[in-house]
Amino acid sequence: MKIKVLNKTVAIIAGFIALTGLVGCATSDKPSLPQASTHASLTTNIENYRYLIGPGDSLNIFVWRNPEISGGFQVRPDGMISTSLVEDIPVSGRTPTQLARELEQSLAKYIRDPIVTVTVGGFVGPYSEQVRVIGEALQPKAVNYKQHMTLLDLMIKVGGLTDFANGDKATLIRVENGVQKEYNVQLDTLVRDGDIAANVDLLPGDIIIIPEAWF
Repeated sequence: MKIKVLNKTVAIIAGFIALTGLVGCATSDKPSLPQASTHASLTTNIENYRYLIGPGDSLNIFVWRNPEISGGFQVRPDGMISTSLVEDIPVSGRTPTQLARELEQSLAKYIRDPIVTVTVGGFVGPYSEQVRVIGEALQPKAVNYKQHMTLLDLMIKVGGLTDFANGDKATLIRVENGVQKEYNVQLDTLVRDGDIAANVDLLPGDIIIIPEAWF
């Protein structure tokens, strides 16, 4: 009788080990991203990042020696602003420096040798520059991208994961050279286990999809 019980126990253990092995081997077919930099990122796309103006941004436009046409302007939903001299100026998708040079060209028709400085407040940015989180985050939302932003920074912004999240099955969607690619990101490992090796660099326009766990 003892031999039969022992054999049954061994069979159960062997079956559990086999099942565990299968689960361990079942990995995602999505490629993985490189670990986030612990210093200034060496990724060219991140290093060359420049903030782009978007709808909702507050602009302060200063025209040297022309205070009457200087002032604060709100970027409209159509991505334009109107000044006292020039109406319907497209500004969305431009850097502050690019916009300043374009305004100088436009204002040159009315004033001599204009010198323009543009500063931004609010920092909403165009939709193409925002990072979005959908699914099982505590506060799913779009977040304005900041240079050297990482996955951990983003998760702090959205309040972390819900109790129902399957964080290690999360997907990062990124457009590279006009091609949409999907990567697996391990949010449970990063947020709940505190394993910083699961942290990755983000780029403007990234989308994180966090699925619900099946219990």
